[in-house]
Amino acid sequence: QVQLVESGGGSVQAGGSLRLSCAASGYSGCMAWFRQAPGKEREEVAVINSGGSTLYADSVKGRFTISKDNAENTLYLQMNSLLPEDTAMYYCAADPFRSWSCGTVVADFGYWGQGTQVTVSS
Repeated sequence: QVQLVESGGGSVQAGGSLRLSCAASGYSGCMAWFRQAPGKEREEVAVINSGGSTLYADSVKGRFTISKDNAENTLYLQMNSLLPEDTAMYYCAADPFRSWSCGTVVADFGYWGQGTQVTVSS
């Protein structure tokens, strides 16, 4: 059983930065960050595979960086130049079946954290 615990959310002004962390006990396959704003569907933000290759949503390219520390079993999302439209609940997710060719939709990920709120004010 994979357990995912997010931390690092909070409130910040536009242009600011936050770093999200996800403690992932005993897992090293495909992992991702998703987000869900009120009234909207959950959407992929960034994905990373076992080898460290990454994919990003167009809306966050150049501003967000996904990374992981395998020794610490921790996934990170560094968020810079934050915009009000980045406001959402952010979720860490793990794919129980893939390690290399990662999916990018909610249905591809079977394990989820509880979420951490990010609020960006203008």
